[in-house]
Amino acid sequence: MEHTTTLTQHVNASPEKVWAVLSDIPGSAGTLSGINAIQMLSEGPYGEGTRWKETRTMMGRQETVEMWVSHTDPPRSTTIKALQGGADYTTRFNLSERDGGTDLTMTFGAEMINPSLLSKVGMALFGKIGMSMTRKALAKDLSEIAAKAESL
Repeated sequence: MEHTTTLTQHVNASPEKVWAVLSDIPGSAGTLSGINAIQMLSEGPYGEGTRWKETRTMMGRQETVEMWVSHTDPPRSTTIKALQGGADYTTRFNLSERDGGTDLTMTFGAEMINPSLLSKVGMALFGKIGMSMTRKALAKDLSEIAAKAESL
């Protein structure tokens, strides 16, 4: 059972500037208002295998999730993964140059791993509400990434 959503934000900045914002994991708490804290778990530049813990407040609850980069093709795309609470989360960013700027497309997916009958029923009943709230948070993230890239 998978839930996926895709959003696109046009950024008035080059793909390289957008990439600089996306790949600055230590600075993301300063860029994204939804992030409370970042704890780096790996050293070195952004790339496949980069790991960190990200603390966010969602629906009034603060949660810390370990995340990692599973794929990168600078400055065109990157994929970030997380496993939390029986779900496999995938976030993919695609950057494409357009009209002197960049179309930044984010695809976010959540797939339940070995869902129980109760979790299947819960997702059927509340999945759309949860995804709607997630879309709002992701749209805000995209807007804040755009604002940061446009200020570089």
